[in-house]
Amino acid sequence: MGFEGGCELIGRRFLRNFGAMNILSQHSAIQLLQWRGDVNGAIAFNTLRQGATDGDPYSSLNLCDYTGDSPAHVEEGRRAVCAALGIAPDRLVMPRQTHTCCVAVVDEALMALPHPDRMARLQDVDALVTSLRGVCIGVNTADCVNIALVDEQAGVAGVAHAGWRGTAGKIAARTVEAMTALGAQPHRIKAVMGASICRACFEVGDEVVEAFEKEGFSAAEISQRNPATGKAHINLQHANALVLRAAGVAAGNITWNGECSRCKSERYFSARRLGIGSGRTFTGVMLKHGE
Repeated sequence: MGFEGGCELIGRRFLRNFGAMNILSQHSAIQLLQWRGDVNGAIAFNTLRQGATDGDPYSSLNLCDYTGDSPAHVEEGRRAVCAALGIAPDRLVMPRQTHTCCVAVVDEALMALPHPDRMARLQDVDALVTSLRGVCIGVNTADCVNIALVDEQAGVAGVAHAGWRGTAGKIAARTVEAMTALGAQPHRIKAVMGASICRACFEVGDEVVEAFEKEGFSAAEISQRNPATGKAHINLQHANALVLRAAGVAAGNITWNGECSRCKSERYFSARRLGIGSGRTFTGVMLKHGE
């Protein structure tokens, strides 16, 4: 299965669809992710490492606070993104991810909690769904697949972090299920995967392939052997697309922006290039306020 990419930097289309917003200044940047077809009621994006400093694995824009970056730098990045989106900092919601298949609903009750209590609810969570408008939900990745989902008609959005464990555990399907519980219809959901490690870069041991097979995946369909090394390489984007299709999302509504985080580590954070003590690419989804 092939994927047609689609992305663009903040620009005229963003401003036209989302009103007059501040653009991230200096080295900070946001890249729009494009769902297939027109979606005017929501936005999805990846953050970029634009202007990254050589030798600094946390530069330039990092929103993740549990990989060793300084709290001040993380806070600076979060405030910059919120300013670009035109929202207050407490309207930016992200979980503490631990490669689970847990999905949390971001609703008014969660938003009303003090920040420490909110984060306690979001511990060990790797996907979020919401029907709230003007709230940006997101996940942090550094090679893992990030998936932004929306049913514009229902006014429901979701975002998932799918490393190999989450992909094998079908976190994408669980996210679709959680969106459906909020009123979405799987056949209407559009899903876009942002920058994440490509098959050529994602070399794995046989135990990983076996883990996928135990979950019902066909190794022949999602992986390929490197004839020179004999090592397996898994196509995580394709595997997640298969999960989404099995959950009822139409094949024509699924896409990947086509960029590999490891191949383009100057543009995105990559744990395989920079080490796990590095920043993370933030993938955000936000439903637009009604006119």
